[in-house]
Amino acid sequence: MHLMFENVLKNLMLLWTGAYKTLNAGDEDYELPATVWDAIGEASAQAGDTIPYAFGPRPPNVATDKTSWTADLRSFWALYIGPVLLAGRFSHRKYYDHFVLLVRLIHRCLQFEITLGEVDEIWAGFVDWVTEYERIYYQLNPERLSACLLTIHALLHIADSIIAAGPVWASWAFPMERFCGSLQPAIRSRRYPYASLNRYVLDRARLSHIKQIYDLGDALRLGPTKLHGFYQGICIPGYRTCALLPPHPPPPTFGSLQAGLQNKIIGAFITRFSSTASSTRNALKNAVFEEWGRIKIMPDGDTVRASMLTGAASTRDACFVQYEALVDLNARSRNAAIQLIPRTFYGQLQQILVIDCPPIPNSTYSDRAPLIFAVIRTCDISEDHPVLDIHYYAKESTLDVVDVTTVQCLVGRLRDRGRWAIIDRSGSLSRALYADDGSGEEGEDAGGEAL
Repeated sequence: MHLMFENVLKNLMLLWTGAYKTLNAGDEDYELPATVWDAIGEASAQAGDTIPYAFGPRPPNVATDKTSWTADLRSFWALYIGPVLLAGRFSHRKYYDHFVLLVRLIHRCLQFEITLGEVDEIWAGFVDWVTEYERIYYQLNPERLSACLLTIHALLHIADSIIAAGPVWASWAFPMERFCGSLQPAIRSRRYPYASLNRYVLDRARLSHIKQIYDLGDALRLGPTKLHGFYQGICIPGYRTCALLPPHPPPPTFGSLQAGLQNKIIGAFITRFSSTASSTRNALKNAVFEEWGRIKIMPDGDTVRASMLTGAASTRDACFVQYEALVDLNARSRNAAIQLIPRTFYGQLQQILVIDCPPIPNSTYSDRAPLIFAVIRTCDISEDHPVLDIHYYAKESTLDVVDVTTVQCLVGRLRDRGRWAIIDRSGSLSRALYADDGSGEEGEDAGGEAL
């Protein structure tokens, strides 16, 4: 996969800008004007402000920065930024579609689990992609043979490698490269660099063995002390999938909240506990409220910030989330039976509220267990990418108050020509599961044999 990111993608960029060796576009018209490529580069650099730090380093300016690119950065650009910024830029749609096919195949290769049927799809997809590559860039012209590098042919063997070694993450070079990067600070002597490396590796191995043999992982931890498995946070009983992190301002009261937010909270209680509006409002007036600035998705998920408390604390926006909610298909039909289906939404997390409410008469809420609500300003999705998991919006719409467990992951955003594109890297790994009262077997794997 490193050769794909460092070679294939890099050469595609050179071809699009007319900078690949001595080749011009020949009989095709795939080269982008310099002004267009400069605009793409500027948008790439500006995307760092709206893409969370958890996604990786800031994307560089693809038009001017020639030194900051790594395999990780180039793969992120190709998978999430390129499909947005390159849409509508080429003179003919076929060049963009050819690139999107490569992106879709890379996404398929990077899956955590992959079925034999999907491996066949990867094999057929790369055959089609390489064939089209030869038509567009090689053009079946021996004088353009320099476009047909060995790495292009190697794409045809990725499916065979997956069959032999499993999903690509099981054998790629990223872990080794990161380990090698961790060794660089250990070099203390220019004259004897290898002695410094040997000593560092030996000391690190000894420390690791001591931690494992004597169960001293926490005691010998060199980083900040963790509380309850995360940094300086608390757990609320009943919420095992999330943890609350500071800032933690003085608690608000129900009356201090805006009227619109009050109504949304009342609606959330009514929907969940079948209570009445008046009884819920009376109970909330005596409830204890807390507000938190960040939430950690446990055990090793994203850390999301609430924009009203921490939005300005970081130059990289980490406030937008993907969340799941049940939607009534018959909401506009008064007499129709309720038919709930799960639906994915995106929005800005504005507040995190913990509500310890007294019992509400004539409702199912009687155990006085604290509840954590996420106050989210929903993005009004106006368009979906026809092939990739990319969603576009130009404005934000309604305010939603949902249980915090429906918040699935952090997402990024990319501004492009007057609208925003949602960058969601979770794929199928981050989806809410709703318990079914029946005894169906829908939860069983129906995707075939997994590798």
